Amino acid sequence: MVNEPAVDVLIRKLGSEEEPISRYALCTIAAKRARQILETQRNAGVPSETKEKELLTACKDIADGKVVIAKD
Repeated sequence: MVNEPAVDVLIRKLGSEEEPISRYALCTIAAKRARQILETQRNAGVPSETKEKELLTACKDIADGKVVIAKD
Protein backbone atom coordinates (compact mmCIF):
# COMPACT_ATOMS: atom_id res chain seq x y z
CA MET A 1 0.00 0.00 0.00
CA VAL A 2 1.28 3.43 -0.91
CA ASN A 3 0.95 5.92 1.94
CA GLU A 4 3.06 8.72 0.57
CA PRO A 5 2.00 10.46 -1.66
CA ALA A 6 -1.57 10.20 -0.44
CA VAL A 7 -4.26 8.84 -2.74
CA ASP A 8 -6.30 12.04 -2.41
CA VAL A 9 -3.32 14.08 -3.61
CA LEU A 10 -2.88 11.84 -6.64
CA ILE A 11 -6.58 12.06 -7.50
CA ARG A 12 -6.44 15.87 -7.34
CA LYS A 13 -3.30 15.94 -9.51
CA LEU A 14 -4.87 13.90 -12.31
CA GLY A 15 -8.39 15.25 -12.14
CA SER A 16 -9.91 18.64 -11.60
CA GLU A 17 -12.35 20.11 -9.12
CA GLU A 18 -15.16 19.84 -11.67
CA GLU A 19 -14.24 16.34 -12.87
CA PRO A 20 -12.27 14.33 -10.30
CA ILE A 21 -10.98 10.98 -11.48
CA SER A 22 -12.01 7.79 -9.75
CA ARG A 23 -9.76 5.58 -7.64
CA TYR A 24 -10.11 2.94 -10.33
CA ALA A 25 -8.77 5.35 -12.96
CA LEU A 26 -5.88 6.27 -10.65
CA CYS A 27 -5.00 2.58 -10.20
CA THR A 28 -5.11 2.02 -13.95
CA ILE A 29 -2.90 5.02 -14.69
CA ALA A 30 -0.40 4.18 -11.95
CA ALA A 31 -0.19 0.55 -13.12
CA LYS A 32 0.39 1.62 -16.71
CA ARG A 33 3.18 4.00 -15.63
CA ALA A 34 4.75 1.25 -13.48
CA ARG A 35 4.77 -1.08 -16.50
CA GLN A 36 6.45 1.66 -18.56
CA ILE A 37 9.12 2.04 -15.88
CA LEU A 38 9.70 -1.73 -15.78
CA GLU A 39 10.01 -1.90 -19.58
CA THR A 40 12.47 0.99 -19.62
CA GLN A 41 14.58 -0.70 -16.93
CA ARG A 42 14.58 -3.99 -18.83
CA ASN A 43 15.62 -2.34 -22.07
CA ALA A 44 18.37 -0.37 -20.33
CA GLY A 45 19.66 -3.46 -18.52
CA VAL A 46 19.09 -1.97 -15.07
CA PRO A 47 18.94 -4.65 -12.34
CA SER A 48 15.43 -5.22 -11.04
CA GLU A 49 16.52 -4.99 -7.40
CA THR A 50 16.27 -1.23 -6.92
CA LYS A 51 15.50 0.53 -3.67
CA GLU A 52 12.09 1.77 -4.83
CA LYS A 53 9.32 -0.32 -6.26
CA GLU A 54 8.06 0.70 -9.67
CA LEU A 55 4.56 1.48 -8.40
CA LEU A 56 5.95 3.90 -5.82
CA THR A 57 8.01 5.60 -8.52
CA ALA A 58 4.89 5.83 -10.70
CA CYS A 59 2.91 7.44 -7.85
CA LYS A 60 5.70 9.95 -7.24
CA ASP A 61 5.73 10.78 -10.96
CA ILE A 62 1.98 11.46 -10.79
CA ALA A 63 2.41 13.63 -7.68
CA ASP A 64 5.22 15.59 -9.35
CA GLY A 65 3.06 16.28 -12.40
CA LYS A 66 5.16 14.18 -14.76
CA VAL A 67 2.14 12.07 -15.73
CA VAL A 68 -0.99 13.56 -17.25
CA ILE A 69 -4.04 11.95 -18.76
CA ALA A 70 -5.31 12.67 -22.24
CA LYS A 71 -9.07 12.82 -22.58
CA ASP A 72 -10.59 11.66 -25.83
